[in-house]
Amino acid sequence: MKVSFHALYLKKRFPLRISRGEILGGENLFVSVTDGALTGWGEMAPSASEGAATVAEGRAQLEAFCAGGLQGAIHDIWARAHAGGVGACALAALDMALWDLRAKQAGMPLYRLLGLARRGVVSSLTVGINPPDVVRDRVPLLLARGARALKIKLGSTEGIAADKAMFAAVQQAAAGHDVALRVDANGGWSLADARHMMTWLAARGVEYVEQPLVEGAEHQLPDLFRNRALPVFVDESCRFASDIPGFAHCVDGVNLKLMKCGGITEALRIVATARAHGLKTMIGCMGESSVAIAAGASLSALFDYIDLDSHLNLDPDPARGAPFADGVTLPADRPGHGGHLDA
Repeated sequence: MKVSFHALYLKKRFPLRISRGEILGGENLFVSVTDGALTGWGEMAPSASEGAATVAEGRAQLEAFCAGGLQGAIHDIWARAHAGGVGACALAALDMALWDLRAKQAGMPLYRLLGLARRGVVSSLTVGINPPDVVRDRVPLLLARGARALKIKLGSTEGIAADKAMFAAVQQAAAGHDVALRVDANGGWSLADARHMMTWLAARGVEYVEQPLVEGAEHQLPDLFRNRALPVFVDESCRFASDIPGFAHCVDGVNLKLMKCGGITEALRIVATARAHGLKTMIGCMGESSVAIAAGASLSALFDYIDLDSHLNLDPDPARGAPFADGVTLPADRPGHGGHLDA
């Protein structure tokens, strides 16, 4: 099999600010794997926390690994690459390309190859941290796009008073619309602030809170979980299936991302492990185009909650294959995971 690499800068239509800073865009690495007749596509959104801070670093890792060949089953290839030090976000690109190619070789959509239905729940569209006046302008644009759920980023460096003001602006802008409200603090709260905010948000109809405490503060989760006002999901605290047993007793669910776990292969293990511990499941995304979003959407039938929306905030999206309709992100119904880079 031949492996090729393509780097592209993905510019965001609207900057995304979370508790850790603002993101205007970034260079992603697209990986194609061909058997001579068919081509599978994958994508890496670089991240230092996920093992490859730049496109160049991820490409170097993959080139070194692929030089030894891609023999064997996809699960075996994943295990060798992971053990060999390929960063999770780089491995995700190779893994989803291999699954895409395998499904195309079988002449089947990836979801069907995996025994799943082409079915998903409503996908949240993200509202980044912004002043209330910006929020009041931004939310109607998301609603006009067909949003039926909003993921509200809180954890402002200005404190919980700023969080409350922003959340109130979202509620005001969404008034009269049947839209679910969800909150992601990205680890921006202290334990005391998380307790207070969860009670405050529960009174305002929020469905759950994601990553209320910073990664590394998992020892505080039991205190927060006890008498919690809202369900607690972890995101940054969960990368691999092996992480789950350590906190399964003190969270309600886990949010996996292909860039965090190294692709579809490990995502399947995370879902199985979470379900075995009685946890809810969610899939999210980083700064990804329709290639990686389509790969994630191929697993949609496995999740209780879905946040696959980053491709909708690109100007432009250089790829196709993850249509958003009636509030739901699904893969294009064709062989493979459905995503491909435009010519």
